Amino acid sequence: MGELNVRLATDKRDTQYFVQHLLRDMKALERMLAEDWFEKDTVRIGAEQELCLVNRHGKPAPINLELLARANHPLLTSEVARFNLEFNLDPLEFRGACLSNLEAQIRELYAVVREQAAAMGAEPVMAGILPTIRKFDVAMDNLTPLDRYRALMDALNALRDDDLQLNIRGVDELRIKHDSPLLEGCNTGFQVHLQVHPSEFAELYNIAQLITAPVLAISAFSPLLFGKRLWYETRVALFQQSVDTRTTSEYLRHQSPRVMFGSRWVRQSILELYREDITRFRVLLSADLEEDVFEQMAAGITPRLRALNIHNGTVYRWNRPCYGISPNGQPHLRIENRILPSGPTIVDEMASAAFWLGLMKGIQQEIGDPSKLISFEEVGHNFLAAARTGITSKFNWIGAKQIGVSGLVRKELLPLARIGLNRMAIDSGDIDRYLGLIEERVGSERTGAQWMLNSYMALSAQGLNQENVLRTITSSLIQHQMDETPAHTWPLANQDDARDLEPQTLLVEEIMVTDLYAVQADDPLELTAELLDWNHIRYLPVEDDKGQLEGLITSRILLRHFSRIHLENQERKPSIVRDLMITDLITVAPEQSILEVMELMRNHRIGCLPVVKNRKLVGIITQADFMHLTASMITHHVRKQPR
Repeated sequence: MGELNVRLATDKRDTQYFVQHLLRDMKALERMLAEDWFEKDTVRIGAEQELCLVNRHGKPAPINLELLARANHPLLTSEVARFNLEFNLDPLEFRGACLSNLEAQIRELYAVVREQAAAMGAEPVMAGILPTIRKFDVAMDNLTPLDRYRALMDALNALRDDDLQLNIRGVDELRIKHDSPLLEGCNTGFQVHLQVHPSEFAELYNIAQLITAPVLAISAFSPLLFGKRLWYETRVALFQQSVDTRTTSEYLRHQSPRVMFGSRWVRQSILELYREDITRFRVLLSADLEEDVFEQMAAGITPRLRALNIHNGTVYRWNRPCYGISPNGQPHLRIENRILPSGPTIVDEMASAAFWLGLMKGIQQEIGDPSKLISFEEVGHNFLAAARTGITSKFNWIGAKQIGVSGLVRKELLPLARIGLNRMAIDSGDIDRYLGLIEERVGSERTGAQWMLNSYMALSAQGLNQENVLRTITSSLIQHQMDETPAHTWPLANQDDARDLEPQTLLVEEIMVTDLYAVQADDPLELTAELLDWNHIRYLPVEDDKGQLEGLITSRILLRHFSRIHLENQERKPSIVRDLMITDLITVAPEQSILEVMELMRNHRIGCLPVVKNRKLVGIITQADFMHLTASMITHHVRKQPR
């Protein structure tokens, strides 16, 4: 959880004040490292669990603050979006039954949230990206109303020249504009922390970078966003683009995104990362900082280094360096693994965490610092490959070889993870259980992402529209999480998994057609007629070069036009769309309810409504779409009846 008592810098003087404290914190950290202030004899692990809150139809439920008030639990906290929550789990010594104890604590907190959510007509769900999340859900109305989140959003927006551009290509392609960085609220993760001694930081941080790709590849669980099949771990692309403040330039000047994997190996200490972050990234937030770090150190008190931690919380490395204070008052360093998605189940998350933790210690013992064995560029390439193609990826690996994920994990990494966990005296039953699940997962090549993509294809092949596909996958996901079976054993989602749908909860954007055919006003009518015929449609929107809606042409209008020419034996003169198109249009917005749309169609006796956002055509909704929706609801109702 980040620092809550922060604000947007009010002016240059305020920023200068904060930067001065930031630099003093860096000097204090340098001194503590040089004077060996840090805890030596204890290694701890910790974790943060993020999740989504959904209503009984599987759609985001923006109720986090109300639920937190009801639960009144010290380990539960808010997240940036009102439909997200986070657990901050107690740190545990990395030995014995710590892994199963951590799992038990997650289950206990999850039960608290489930109980409180149920009383509010909602439930929690773990998903890297919730399949049913809509663009409308990440509007600023759903920002959690706390000063820290508002300040962060305002700061990111202030650094942008224009609206956020999201462009991700997978099986499908997503290209949209959005006016807020709250898009990052689509992402939920399971962050794992490992305490490290300063003398080992560089080596262990480099190991964390090396293993990011294989751990991510076998844990991927966010292949869908706004109904599009994108990367196996779409969180990576979405998070980088949603908080990207870089501007384009005609020169090839290097600019680092605030969400990043890194740029080089660490050679000596954590100071290299903090210095790079201060050098490359402008301060976004400020705070009232009263502590004098050097006076505290002179009194033998470990300083909190608030300015450094606040700035570090606005730079999103996938392996984040962290400074903290242990229960005994001594400072410590941690590496925070931010790559794991939330879900598919608690045991799946814990298996991935155990694999990562075991690899950290096993590679340290058996191989050492990877910076001497493989280039950083290759490791960065592996990371992107894992995010894009998951368990099907191939990596460049130590020894100048290329190897597939499954073979690498089975032959090389699982034995190293076992060595690492044994080195830390982890209970043998926990080692067998968690690493056994990883071995089964890799053997089946069925990650959560693969289950979701295969379910999407199977449901689409059965004729379900996109809304029903996404809703069914989410319903199935929630049921499997309640059953607590690992994801590689799940059957594909099927129509029986879907919950009853209440149409009044649906928005236009959930059933509108976005794969549009359109014409322009100066196009010949013959082209329009052919497009309608070839694609078996009755309506064609007319738009200009910039995608702004100008009119609508229908098959009925064209039929009357050509019929009149034939009956009156008129000479066929070249005609264009402008001559016949309807310009006095009724339009709707994506966030309107379908009940409003049905009423409009009925009152005005029309069969089609263009969907417009910021004057641009974004979709179309017709009577046929309502017929498909009705048919799906009837079919679902019949399938639910006892036989």
